[in-house]
Amino acid sequence: MSLLHDKHNRWYCIFIAVLVILLVLIGITVIDTQAVVTKEMFLTHDNAIATSLLEEGVSKEVIATALMNTEADATGNKVLAEIGLSNSTDIENLSYVSDVKNTIMTSMFVMLFLWTLFLILGTMLFLYWRERLYRKSENIIKDYIEGNYNVHLPQSNEGNIYQLLASVDQLATMLQAKNDTEQKTKEFLKNTISDISHQLKTPLSALMMYQEIIENEPDNPETVKEFSLKIGTALKRIEQLIQSMLKITRIDAGSIFFEKSNYSISNILNHAISELTTRANNEKKEIVIDGDLEQMLYCDIEWTSEAIGNIVKNALDHTDAGGKITISWERTPAMIRIYITDNGHGIDQGDIHHIFKRFYRSKNTSDSQGIGLGLPLAKVIVEEQGGILSVQSERLQGTTFTLSFLTES
Repeated sequence: MSLLHDKHNRWYCIFIAVLVILLVLIGITVIDTQAVVTKEMFLTHDNAIATSLLEEGVSKEVIATALMNTEADATGNKVLAEIGLSNSTDIENLSYVSDVKNTIMTSMFVMLFLWTLFLILGTMLFLYWRERLYRKSENIIKDYIEGNYNVHLPQSNEGNIYQLLASVDQLATMLQAKNDTEQKTKEFLKNTISDISHQLKTPLSALMMYQEIIENEPDNPETVKEFSLKIGTALKRIEQLIQSMLKITRIDAGSIFFEKSNYSISNILNHAISELTTRANNEKKEIVIDGDLEQMLYCDIEWTSEAIGNIVKNALDHTDAGGKITISWERTPAMIRIYITDNGHGIDQGDIHHIFKRFYRSKNTSDSQGIGLGLPLAKVIVEEQGGILSVQSERLQGTTFTLSFLTES
């Protein structure tokens, strides 16, 4: 029975069973004792009859025959009725029978009183355990309601009540996780808004300054042209910032579904660097592709191209004219690794552990093109597809980013 799985219920049932056994044993003892007492009473009564008959001169043989006789007839009843003894005679007038009755009633009363007393005490103890459990659980649930999840409800593998408490405790754990998620979401939103505000402050201030300069010198075409170009650059920076923030926030929020399929790496690279080759040519830099162009990669082509493009942009930002960015790859039994290597400025060892942080800008760089979101976005994209993005670099010795993807199972 499921009720017996509860520790308290089990002990209470054992207690009742013990009481019943004690009641039976005590009843047997009372019956045996009462039988002995009754025998003594009847022997005493027979003794009195025998003594009286002997005093009247009745022979022993007749007395013995009378006392041992078990047959009754109407003559005997008539004699007993003449001396006032019949079925209608009050028991209280039969002293030996009255004594037997009183002894039995006293014994039964004492037995039932003790049994009832133990039953009441055991039941009160059981109810006390239950009440203490309920009170403790009530106080803990109140803590849950107030947002305190540092305590836990009493736990046990047995009993319906403990299964109920375990379910409530599980619900509290889920609520705690939900609250923690909400707090992290709020903190993330707060930090994101703060980051965007901070990042927009500089280009917006520049826009206001450029606008004032153009407004103050409307008749100077060179000035208007120069600062119009700067306004375009600032607006492009703002657009890039907002687009990057939207992408990374959507991924963090889990609203992006990666549609993965098999694509050739050459197709992925065409998506990733088609617009960057023009920039590389203009800056007298070279992008080299080295690998099996038919090699397939299981991924989301759009987002993976975004990640590769961001890494190549970072390489272009930190490579001087005449520099070279090489994209190569290799396949192992378990993984496909894409290497993006440049011979640029490299990364200082003090910065290498921070480059994937959002808006991080090294103190050692004079670059003003990046906004500090390209590499973090690339890392999130790769990791959300089950891959790993790592980096190796030394100052003035170039940098290699490695994108590792599991092969399709």
